Amino acid sequence: MPRHTLELLQQLQHADGVLVSVASVEGSGPREVGAWMAVFEHAVVNTIGGGHLEFQAIDEARALLRHPMGATVASHQDPSLTVRYALGPALGQCCGGVVHMRFERICAADAEQLKQRLLAAAQPVALFGGGHVGKALIDVLSRLPYKVMWIDSRDEIFPAQLPINVACEHSHPVQAAVADVPAGSAVLIMSFSHAEDLDVVAACLKRQREQHDLRYIGLIGSKTKWATFRHRLEARGFTQQELAWVTCPIGVPGITGKEPEVIAVAVAAQLLQLPEGPALPA
Repeated sequence: MPRHTLELLQQLQHADGVLVSVASVEGSGPREVGAWMAVFEHAVVNTIGGGHLEFQAIDEARALLRHPMGATVASHQDPSLTVRYALGPALGQCCGGVVHMRFERICAADAEQLKQRLLAAAQPVALFGGGHVGKALIDVLSRLPYKVMWIDSRDEIFPAQLPINVACEHSHPVQAAVADVPAGSAVLIMSFSHAEDLDVVAACLKRQREQHDLRYIGLIGSKTKWATFRHRLEARGFTQQELAWVTCPIGVPGITGKEPEVIAVAVAAQLLQLPEGPALPA
């Protein structure tokens, strides 16, 4: 998670640590492959699922910190090791599976490589709009496994301090940035202007027609707004099948609050429900 990545990098400025990650899972396990925590002598960042598995992994990591050439440690050439944990009576966990945990010693010199490695696993999101809902969404997404490209036609709209997983882009016209959106992105459209929103939606639909590489195209607004947009997009030559790529209104159903923070949570929940791969027409 990006917030935890930042905490890890901050801790590394003061002390060496051990990165503990889930290398493989057989059967049921508390976390998925790639889940990680960073263990320091006096701190732990993130989680691999809690319980006795995590407690034992923390003990193993701290032993590695104190005795880097101990019996369980690999050679100098490979400063990592993998340990097998059977989740059953011995650990007091009823998952019933087997988890292989990888332990890697890390230090301040590894910071940039770790940042790139941990963020590389994040799902790409392109957020068009720096208004109240956009800012609330950035706050929510900064705590989730996403890498965000935040776009607005107003350069002054972006805050000076940004989460580690957010990069800003000033684009005028704003729809020109659609070409730079990473493949596999979920696109969220909520600019200050309906005209800008329409142009961004059209650019996304054109890209989807040509490349079919966007996971999701979400437009903030009411059913009435979308009905108006549908007519205008049809006039631009988009088919009913292509228009089905757009989700509007956005957010999981059943949440009626209009506060920016409420909308942000509903939209983030919808992103978390997305299947793998590009968007498919309904």
